[in-house]
Amino acid sequence: MMNQPASEAARLPDANEKMDIVFVGHVDHGKSTIVGRLMADTGSLPQGKLEQVRESCARNSRPFEYAFLIDALKDERSQNITIDSARVFFKSDRRHYIIIDAPGHIEFIKNMVTGASRAEAALLVIDAQEGVQENSRRHGYLLKMLGIRQIAVLINKMDLVGYRQEQFEQLRAEYSTYLSGIGVQATCFIPVSGREGDNVAGPSQHMGWYSGPTVLQALDSFEKKRAPVEQALRIPVQDIYRFTLFGDDRRIVAGTISSGALAAGDEIVFYPSGKHSQVKSIEAFNRPAIQRSEAGQATGFTLEQQIYIQRGEIATRVSDPAPAVSKKLRVSLFWLGKEPMVARKTYVLKLGTARVKASIEKIIGVMDAASGKISNDKHQIEHHEVAEIELALNRELAFDLSDTLSDTSRFVIVDQFEICGGGIVLAEVQDSESQLRESVLQRNLRWIQGGVTLEQRAERYSQRPTLVLITGKKGTGRKQTARDLENRLFQEGRHVYYLGFGSVIHGVDSDLKPNGSLEVHREHVRRLAEVAHLLLDAGFILILTAVEVTQDDLEIMEAIIDAKHIETVWMGDDVTTDLLFDLKVEERETAVTQIKHLLQEHGAIFRP
Repeated sequence: MMNQPASEAARLPDANEKMDIVFVGHVDHGKSTIVGRLMADTGSLPQGKLEQVRESCARNSRPFEYAFLIDALKDERSQNITIDSARVFFKSDRRHYIIIDAPGHIEFIKNMVTGASRAEAALLVIDAQEGVQENSRRHGYLLKMLGIRQIAVLINKMDLVGYRQEQFEQLRAEYSTYLSGIGVQATCFIPVSGREGDNVAGPSQHMGWYSGPTVLQALDSFEKKRAPVEQALRIPVQDIYRFTLFGDDRRIVAGTISSGALAAGDEIVFYPSGKHSQVKSIEAFNRPAIQRSEAGQATGFTLEQQIYIQRGEIATRVSDPAPAVSKKLRVSLFWLGKEPMVARKTYVLKLGTARVKASIEKIIGVMDAASGKISNDKHQIEHHEVAEIELALNRELAFDLSDTLSDTSRFVIVDQFEICGGGIVLAEVQDSESQLRESVLQRNLRWIQGGVTLEQRAERYSQRPTLVLITGKKGTGRKQTARDLENRLFQEGRHVYYLGFGSVIHGVDSDLKPNGSLEVHREHVRRLAEVAHLLLDAGFILILTAVEVTQDDLEIMEAIIDAKHIETVWMGDDVTTDLLFDLKVEERETAVTQIKHLLQEHGAIFRP
């Protein structure tokens, strides 16, 4: 027998394959009825279940509904609505299915989002008699937001419109236009009757004009996503543990593998820092070491070359596609907060194990919770609204896009310690530091490791490498303060060095023509930051002075140096730039003492 092509082999039945499917649509458009009918016609119901529900309806003098087969909650049965996302299971000749029957009422839209968040494909139901309604549009937009691209649209209750083709074609044209307007294309449109079983598990006898797939065939045509273990490695770093008892000097990087697999000997790189090393061992608690760990498993591992990394970074293999890194994101967001999400307010964005501050940079479009219409001129996001926005972050974040790796593209927004929203990353947005960050990533990937780690230097010197940036107007005593601080810390045994901006300009930067352009100024700041990076890597507390540093200048430096290693000090009572400083010193006589206290409070040096 000839070998089948790979594409055909991929479609062969697999007894172990499972797929999550979500049913969505406006309330009373018949989602639960179609699911119940599908289960009944495929013989997927528990033995006697159908008869049991029929008898219950007869005893209570209620007409039998196929929806009753899955509406298991008491509140749902009494009101004939689906409140929670019910999960049912059935099997076709091709695979096993987990069907999520999501609620249609607007009050339960949060439940719908929760239910659909893990689905790989969707069936969206529209009543042929009522037509496209607000939740028909809303749910289509939510499916886009959740990154679900395989969508079959079912025009249900065709029996109530006499199985007329023109009614089906009219609704297909109307909803196709809506979907294309939000950048979505349906896999297929199917005319069905959940109550009568037309085109559900088998072809209809009443619609000879239709030659497309049945609901069951549409389900079997959906492509299964690659198993998480077969995808690129992603490990959001949860923490770094160090054990010192009995001479144990291991530093164990810990986290749960969201996708891919990790093995001893793998070359890995951490983002957003771009630092790299080789996996020395896979660690396991209270059991022998293992050689491999896979997606879904909490794991710990040690590195051959010790590097300084921190919680929130994402580890991947050097050979795998890298995650994106940016300080700006374009996202789809669903807002659940009681107070609207507004610009000029800072929120906390949590993605994986990373936490960064975020604020609205731009509102691209908002879907109105009541009408389902898209507005392009709103200035805030209300309760239950879905929006496409650009977010600005306070530091670089590593992430994936929703159409590549879903786990590392999902985030939540926290306000006042409460989760108020969530969504997925659609794209990274370029900013003025994007190219600079890419060059820093490449530098870190190619960095030649020394034999002494940053942690070892910090332990030897009893200090954390820190850049103290002292700025302000001319004549405020910046340079003398820097010299006095250097002398004070040196006398106390610190490894400290003072570097003035002018020393770099007339040395390292002597090839740059002083034409006063913004490009030359940015290059001065970039080179200054690279020099600072070298001294910090050597374990120093570095004191820098420069006149009237701006926030843009600081952001260039933070693209090269981790912001956690920078302390900014403004000298003088007259603040002339937009710099967000850590300390303002108005009296030069107390400057050294105040800066030393700042270093102690932030853990750069230790209190006696």
